[in-house]
Parts: sequence; structure tokens; C-alpha cells
Amino acid sequence: MSNTKSNPSAPEREARDERDGENAPEHGAAGSHLSTAPTEESSAGLPAMGVIGWARWFWRQLTSMRVALILLFLLSLGAIPGSLIPQNSVDELKVETFKKAHTTVSPIYEKLQFFDVYSSVWFSAIYILLFISLIGCIVPRTGQFVGQLRSRPPGAPKRLTRLPAYTTWRTGAEPEQVREAALAMMRKRRYRAHTVGDAVAAEKGYLREAGNLVFHIALIVMLVAFAVGQLYKSEGGKLVVEGDGFSNTLTQYDDFKSGSLFDTDSFAPFSFKLDDFVGTYERSGPQRGTPRTYEAHVTYEKGAYGKSQKAVIKVNEPLVIDGTKVYLNAHGYAPVVSVKDGKGKEVYRSAVPLLPIDNNVTSSGAIKVFDGYRDKNGKKTQLGFQAFFVPTFAGNGKGTMFSQFPAADMPVLALNGFHGYLGPDSGLAQNVYQLDKSKMTEFKDADGKQLKQRLLVGETMKLPDGAGSITFEGVQEWASFQITEQPASGWALTGAVAAIAGLAGSLFIQRRRVWVRAVRGADGVTVVEMAGLGRSESAKLPEELADLAGTLFESAPPKPDAEPGIESGTGSDSSPEPEPEPDSDSVEESSEEPAEGAEK
Repeated sequence: MSNTKSNPSAPEREARDERDGENAPEHGAAGSHLSTAPTEESSAGLPAMGVIGWARWFWRQLTSMRVALILLFLLSLGAIPGSLIPQNSVDELKVETFKKAHTTVSPIYEKLQFFDVYSSVWFSAIYILLFISLIGCIVPRTGQFVGQLRSRPPGAPKRLTRLPAYTTWRTGAEPEQVREAALAMMRKRRYRAHTVGDAVAAEKGYLREAGNLVFHIALIVMLVAFAVGQLYKSEGGKLVVEGDGFSNTLTQYDDFKSGSLFDTDSFAPFSFKLDDFVGTYERSGPQRGTPRTYEAHVTYEKGAYGKSQKAVIKVNEPLVIDGTKVYLNAHGYAPVVSVKDGKGKEVYRSAVPLLPIDNNVTSSGAIKVFDGYRDKNGKKTQLGFQAFFVPTFAGNGKGTMFSQFPAADMPVLALNGFHGYLGPDSGLAQNVYQLDKSKMTEFKDADGKQLKQRLLVGETMKLPDGAGSITFEGVQEWASFQITEQPASGWALTGAVAAIAGLAGSLFIQRRRVWVRAVRGADGVTVVEMAGLGRSESAKLPEELADLAGTLFESAPPKPDAEPGIESGTGSDSSPEPEPEPDSDSVEESSEEPAEGAEK
């Protein structure tokens, strides 16, 4: 028997045009249900009138995959201004600074809600529509897929020669033996297979549709996790000096923000103390000053009576307590100063945190003495000092007061003082790192100039007219922590991993069907036909069919007078004297009809 050959006839062109299994009418039931994708409707199918009709049409458009992809793109596009423009939900101070620096575009951004992107009306609308669209896509497709899993592969079409991959040969084995061998082979290759009439029908690649559904379900999980995280999240900052601690209550935070549904009574009960901050830096080379060790050593307790435990918090390695994460954000220095009044009585002693202004931790801030101080006449008053600190001083005459290195190799504190009213009872919020001098009077030296002095550790600056003194006692370090509770973050990570896995499955797994027909020919010799059909055109389908045919040869060896041929694309009739091609309306006849050239 001769090999099958390509016949570029009209039926072949039709078969190639309709090779996708989702709409292959000439393959009948064999080419149906290879996908769970909904059938796209043409404009001619739109409802002509009626509110219900238009509502149904709008729902079908919203739940189509095309609209879901458009909404997903719009969501990604909408996140761009949220990443490039400062957000009120992250840092209101940066937003105010941006508005002052960009007076022209700021009013436009405010109207477009660009400073509150993730809570804006337009972003929420895209988010909700995408959520609805994905659910509307997934629910019917899941039902269809479950129905496909419960059903069996359809029987073989009458003309296997019309399928994209085809081979045939004659063998001396009995048809029943060939079908039994084919069934066993298919099941061993993890095909879902069964015998239908004179052929074995097998199908494989269900994970493609499963991966597609997993991908879209994972997107929904990610959207839900993101929404829950935004509604129930809490985030706050706390600056802690060495030796001090923090308890997870609202009043302990320096700043705090939370989602609209967060309950302040739901804080995880814990506390911690900063024992020591360890920072080492590169001493030489082009990376001089780069941190090498940057970690906070803490002692923490869970609950009111929890056992004390030691921990080390590093950058990107937070301390996790009952779902709450404590991140190390920043580090700086807190000069220890003591203030005495005119009678030598110490009225103030504290480590005062100062804010870094460069990479070498040059720092500035304010020292405020609110209570306990009296002037030389015994009158209560308040003191304020502007402070400028450098951990490594360049030295006198070097022409700069900025630090030369981030480590505290030669700490120097520069001060200038004021006395008067600091304004703590004005009812207005004050910045602890800035000094309000509107109701203060600066101290003058003997020449009538502003009193200012640089102090090494242990040195003292005398205030004029017996007003007292301030002494630089030493240096402590501080660390800034961000305490975050982000619920559903685990679900978001799981959804992301599942989405990647599902997308990989839907891209790299091919849904395909294989049929093996074995019938007795007119001359009494068994005719074996094998054909394959995939959801989309692929060079792997003929290769896989060839591999299956080679395995089946062991149970049904070909007759010496003919060798099998495998055709990628539509084959021709395998009969020596082919009958005229039937009309396309006849190709959906029963799959029980034997192959051409075999006995009926």
C-alpha cells in the first residue's frame, strides 16, 4: 500500500482554514470542545431593541476575554501615576513638597486624583469592572471544562484523511488485537482513551485549559488579596534610641496610617527594646563609607507576660511577630546633653535624636528644655538650642563642618542657644527636629554676637549672665523602625505563583486528540489508520503521531508490501481507487462507518 500524499484540493484548504478545534465543522464532534473559550458573537447578533437585550449584550461584552485584557491593561496603566507621583497614603510631606515645587500641574493632578490614585474613583471603577469581568469569564468556562472532564473523547470521524496529521498501513494482526494494543498504549501514555465502534479515541492536554482557568482564578485571588490588604492594613513608624523600647499601641507610634476597616483594638500584642545598633563601614577604596554591617539587636516579648527573646533586625530581614513585621528603616545619632541652671542644678539630661542630612550622617535638629529651668532671677523660662552634629569632624581650619565618615570617629556638636517661650501649649503641632524662634530670644556673647560653640565630648558651653550651661556628654545611636501589618499578603504571593504556573501551562501544553481505526479490508488484510487533531497547528502533533505509530508497530507490524506514511496536513484518500469527494455536508456522518478500502 502506498504512502499517503498531500492533495492540495479544496477540502484540504478548508481543513487547514478550520484547523482550530473550536470551530472545525468538517470534523464534526471530533473537532468540538477543544477549548472552553466562549464563542465570539458578530455584530449581526446584537439585540435590536429592549432594555433587557442591551443589558444582556453589555454583560456579554464585559465578560469577554477581550474586555478583561483591556481592563487589565488599564489597571497597569493607572498604576503608573501612583508610582511616579507622591501619594498621600504614603507620605503627605512629600506631596506638599511636590505641590510647592510644581504649582502649575498640581491643581490638575488634584482634580484627576493623582495624589490618591489607589483610592480614586476611576481606579476603583477599573478595579471593580475587572473583578466582575474575570468572574463572568471564569464561571461558565469552569462549568464547560468540568463537563469535558466528565465526558469521553468523541468517536473518530468518517474520513481520518482530512485531519492535520495522518498515517495508515496494512498489517496481518486482527483488528480487535490492534484496537486492544492501541487502547493499552494510549492509556500508558496518559491519554484518556476508550473504544468507540471500530476505532480507539484518545485525548490529552487537559492541563492547558486547567492552566488557563488557574491563571484567571489566580488573578481574582490577587485582586481580592490586594483589596483586603488595603482595607485592613496598618503601617507606622517609630524612632528608638539605644536603651529605649516600643510597645505596639497607637500612642507609641511617631506616625501611623491604616486602612478604612482597620480596628485599632486589633494590634498584635508585643513590645521590643533596642539593645544596640551595630554599623560598620568600608574604610577605603571607591566604596568608602558604604555600610557593611547594618543591624539592630533587640529584645522582644509577645503579649504582656511573654518570655524575653533576642533577635537581630537587618535591612530586608524584618522581625515577624504574629503576622506583624518590624523593618529596619534608618539609623542616626543621638548626642547626650545635660543642661544646668544658674545655680548648677541639672534640669535636663537626655539623648536627643538628630536627623541625617547626607550619606556621612551629618545631622541637624533641636534640643528643647520645657520644664525645670529658671533664669538667674528665679523666673521660669524655656530653653532651645539649634544643634548640628558630625560623627567624624574634619578638624579646625579644614573649612567644612560636614562629616567625613559615617562612623563616630571624632564626634562634634555645634550649638547656638535661645531662651523664651517654645510654644508647646499653642495647640499647633510642632516638629521635634525644628525650633520655633518666633517667641524666643537668642543668647549673646560678650561681644554682642550670637552665642554659638563647637563642642567635643565632655566639653561645656557656658550661657551668658550666669544663665547656666549645656554639656556634650556623649553619643548614642538610634534606629528607625517601620511596623507593618499587611493581611492577605500570603494569598497575594500564592496567587502570583499560581498565575505564573497557570500561564506556563496554557502556553506550553497542547490539547490534542488521536484516533486509531483498525478494520478488515476487502482483501482480508487489516487496515490501520491513525490521525491526530490539535487545538492549534503545531509541528509536534505529526511527531507525536509518528512516535505513537512506531510503538503500535510492535503489536501490529506492517505488511512487507507497504510501509506507513505520516502526513502533516490534510491527507488524501488512502484507497487505491478513491471515490469522489463527498459534499461537506456529509462529513459528519457516524464515526461507526469503516475506513475507505475496508469491508463494510
